[in-house]
Parts: sequence; C-alpha cells; structure tokens
Amino acid sequence: MTQPLTPGQEVSGGRAIHRVDQLLHSVERVTAIASGLFIFGLMLVGVTQIVGRTVFNMPIFGYIDAIEMSIAVFAFLAIAYCERMNGHVRMELFVGKLRGRTLWIAEAAGQVLGLFVIAVLIWYGWDHAMRAYEYGDSTIDAQIPWWPSKLLIPFAFALLFIRLVLNLIGYLRLVVDGDADPVAVPMIADVRELAKDEASEAGALDPGSVAAGRDARKEGISE
Repeated sequence: MTQPLTPGQEVSGGRAIHRVDQLLHSVERVTAIASGLFIFGLMLVGVTQIVGRTVFNMPIFGYIDAIEMSIAVFAFLAIAYCERMNGHVRMELFVGKLRGRTLWIAEAAGQVLGLFVIAVLIWYGWDHAMRAYEYGDSTIDAQIPWWPSKLLIPFAFALLFIRLVLNLIGYLRLVVDGDADPVAVPMIADVRELAKDEASEAGALDPGSVAAGRDARKEGISE
C-alpha cells in the first residue's frame, strides 16, 4: 500500500506523478526479476556445461553463442529499474553541493541530456535489430538468429526513456514549486546514509535511526 501524499503534493500534481511512477515501477520490477532469473538460469547452464564437458565429454552445443546473445538480457533489461532505484554510478562533486531550485534545475538539465543520448541509442538499436532480421544474421556455430537479442536493447532503452521523462517531469515540478516534496525522482545518495544502510542490513544499527537520517537528508536537499 502506498503512503498517502501530503496536501502540497496533491496541489502541485504529486499524486498523478506518484501513480504513474508506481505503474511504471511495477513494469520495471518485472524486467528486473526476469533479468535476475535469467542470470540464475545462465549460472545453472554454465555449471551443466562444465560438468558435461569435463566429466562426460558432452558439452552443450551452441553454449558460447547463447552466452553471447544473453549479454543483452542482464546488461540492459534492468537498466530502467536501476535508474529508478538510483543505482547507477554518478559523479556528484558539483551536483552534490547544490540545494533547492538550483539542484532541481541541474538535475533536469541532466535528464534532458540523458533523454537525447537514449533517444539516439533507441534509434540506432532498432535499426540494427531490423537489419539483423532482414539479413538473417545469426551466430557462427549454432546459427541462432541475432535479432531477438538485438531487439531487446531498444526495448530496454525505451523503458529507460520513459523513466527519464518521468524524472524530468518530477524535477520540473520541483523547479516550479520549491516547497513540494520530491516525487518520482531519484534522490542523491549520501555516503553516510549508504554506510548506515549497510550497517542496518548487517544488524549493527537501528533501522529507525537510518530512516530518520534519510528524512533529514531530504529536508536539507529541498531547502
């Protein structure tokens, strides 16, 4: 169950953005789970390949080809989920020192740049996948068609593009209404908070104090 939004969030459009964010996150969660299950299955196949090759002299035919094709799954399928959870590596030497509307403007500018880059990748990724489909491009040994794996890349980037659009809307909302609570935007992760989160997961710190510190951090960013 989602937590009720404050009146300020409702007035400034936070409720609508929150609903879209939850809907999109449900899709991102499915792709992340699918990616994780695929990696687990790939691990089992790898074990079977090693045992079959070394013990029974019966390697899996097309194993190398399948591994090459599977890279698109665990490298790109969960990329939108990672963005939503603020899990990507960021350089925050400059942005981390900003506060208030200046911070939100800088973040919005970064989203615009990201949208441009991802749009280019979607365009050329789709073109590359369609070219592989039309020419019948396949792997060398097992002759597995390449286009399904290549088509997965523009699909994953399209989902990331939608996430970045939602992020941009969230940041622009904060630029317009500086008093609004952040909704559907990845918050800057503080090093101390990350350390506290790890300590809490290890059972060395009270989870309540971690949550209190996170709330204080959000209030400081919005000032």
